[in-house]
Amino acid sequence: MPFKVGLQVALAALAGLLIGSFLNVCIYRVPRDLSVIAPRSFCPECGKPVAWYDNIPLLSYVLLKGRCRDCRKSIGLRYPLVELLTAVFFAASVARYGWNLNGLKWCLFEGIMIVLFWVDLEERILPDEFTLGGSVAGLVFAFFTKVPGLLGELLLPSANVRYQSLLEAVGGAFILTVPLTAVAWIWSRVTKREVLGLGDVKLLPCIGLFLGVEAGVNTLLLGSLLGAVIGGGYIFIVKKKAREYELPLGSFYCAAAALAPFFMKF
Repeated sequence: MPFKVGLQVALAALAGLLIGSFLNVCIYRVPRDLSVIAPRSFCPECGKPVAWYDNIPLLSYVLLKGRCRDCRKSIGLRYPLVELLTAVFFAASVARYGWNLNGLKWCLFEGIMIVLFWVDLEERILPDEFTLGGSVAGLVFAFFTKVPGLLGELLLPSANVRYQSLLEAVGGAFILTVPLTAVAWIWSRVTKREVLGLGDVKLLPCIGLFLGVEAGVNTLLLGSLLGAVIGGGYIFIVKKKAREYELPLGSFYCAAAALAPFFMKF
């Protein structure tokens, strides 16, 4: 790897660590309708503010041995995991797509997927700030960076690449959202239970706008498979009732979507 590229990847990883710390704030505060700006970070157990030297990504967790300095209560493993995952995904995005607008797009997408994955896993909700906000961002980026896929090229062969990209993005949002929502609604009427939550419905266009039709459909299939295998296995192991257990399906979609940018073909 050339020195310049290596430096860019290292800087992306460092940015990922810092932004990952902020994503942890979002994961905890947004579902509770708390401001992500003020007050500064605090221990959720004792409420004491976290000093700056105890808020260094990864390092502080290791030095504190995963415990609050004041109350000595355990700090969840999610905190260093989010910081590490954000750093890895940011570095991988820049390594593949470059230190440019395209690389920024995928870093943003990874950040959105990480937040939604953990919030849905912990709280069983998918906040509008990230699903609808992510959809707006995906649509804007589709005009300035190419969304992978053939739909735009097939339907608008002589159009500007920006309009082909926009059509691919909108097509991805439509194909991911409308058919699955219709099937889920029908199945809900038959089984008398909710199959697909409103948050999941809002998540799908966000994924489609970023990934396009082909990668979006593959993501949907992989996420559904992960949900069936991992979720079904968990329900079986802990002996939960499948009809009563609320499976965080959005988390599985987000996990699959986070991997998609590294396997897409342009």
